[in-house]
Amino acid sequence: MAVMWLRQHPRVLSLPWRPMIKRSERSNAIDVLCSGVLGHEVPIEQWNQFFVEPVEPFTQEERRDWLAEQRNVVMSSDAFLPFRDNVDCAKQFGVGYIAHPGGSVRDDEIKEACDVHKIVLIHTGLRLFHH
Repeated sequence: MAVMWLRQHPRVLSLPWRPMIKRSERSNAIDVLCSGVLGHEVPIEQWNQFFVEPVEPFTQEERRDWLAEQRNVVMSSDAFLPFRDNVDCAKQFGVGYIAHPGGSVRDDEIKEACDVHKIVLIHTGLRLFHH
């Protein structure tokens, strides 16, 4: 979720691409920027070859501030949510609504977590994920 929201950052939308950079290369380069691996797993010098001017990676503060703007995200699952930490983690990414089939032995914990985080929970009753 975080990577998808970071892809909407104004800095990402205005990257100074070199001419003739293919769509797939652009998408991969944006993923590198948004995933937080730039400068760690992928050298900045190598990554900057896609651009007409140098582009710096997001700072931790920039990432945190942009991600904090994400609100009312809808999360859905074709299988039940098995653990409360699924909801706790979702809240960190601005989830305000969760739809899942229900049916877990921990449904009460999931409902309680949603209540605590003020997340709307919808049981669809439709399970599409089967083992």
